Amino acid sequence: MESLFEAAARCLMACEVEEKLHLTQQTAQAWRDDLLSLDCKDGPEPIGEPGHPAKPVLVTPDQVPRRGLGTQEGLAALVHAMAHIEFNAINLAWDAVYRFRDLPESYYSDWVTVAHEEADHFQLLRTRLHELGTDYGDFTAHNGLWDMAKRTAYDPMVRMALVPRVLEARGLDVTPGIIKRLRQVGDEKTVAVLEIILRDEVGHVAIGSRWFKYCCQQRGLDSEQTFRELISQYFTRQMSGPFDYEARQKAGFTVTELEALECMKDSTELSSKIPSNRP
Repeated sequence: MESLFEAAARCLMACEVEEKLHLTQQTAQAWRDDLLSLDCKDGPEPIGEPGHPAKPVLVTPDQVPRRGLGTQEGLAALVHAMAHIEFNAINLAWDAVYRFRDLPESYYSDWVTVAHEEADHFQLLRTRLHELGTDYGDFTAHNGLWDMAKRTAYDPMVRMALVPRVLEARGLDVTPGIIKRLRQVGDEKTVAVLEIILRDEVGHVAIGSRWFKYCCQQRGLDSEQTFRELISQYFTRQMSGPFDYEARQKAGFTVTELEALECMKDSTELSSKIPSNRP
């Protein structure tokens, strides 16, 4: 029987968009059908760059142009930025499966599900791009999420704390405002897509919360104190707010953790799961 880790590596390293989407769907189904094992003779390779197409061209966050929603190009650029986030999120989910070993089977089930749902999100946004007369790769993009994946590749506890619960969780805060702006310009098609994504992302951040707290419990650590220490260590600049308390509490944040984030907010934005050209 093939190993889930080998299958995850193929998904992670696939470069072409269609291949990555196909392998993601195929691997998720094989896992659900009990056709993949958790046995593997070899450990994970050191983290490098995941497979990605030649386009979009990747630049630093400050090099991504800001565009308003008043034009079709501006709307397409926003949708493209979100599609790029979801493409990165597919790779992040597969890396969470591939890189971290000897965890409960339910951990792997959770992250396989996330990978599959992120692929669905990407496809929804790509369809919307086609409706707007463009495609994924037609705009520049940045790679902030994967940069943090590299920094947290040595420890699942740190990865769970900082990627789902800090970077990706920003989507819970800002997406409602984006939806409101899109409604104001009459774009109900994009709104419908973002409402699906927002619903699912609460669950994805909750998965990060669950496994962060699991790792803390296994090591006899206080999860609230550990979270506070990790964000202080890895994010020397203050964090952007405001925070959506209701969505974040649904996703597993405690009031104490939210208060720790409040103490670091309202300065330069993190490179996070937020479109750099958000409205």
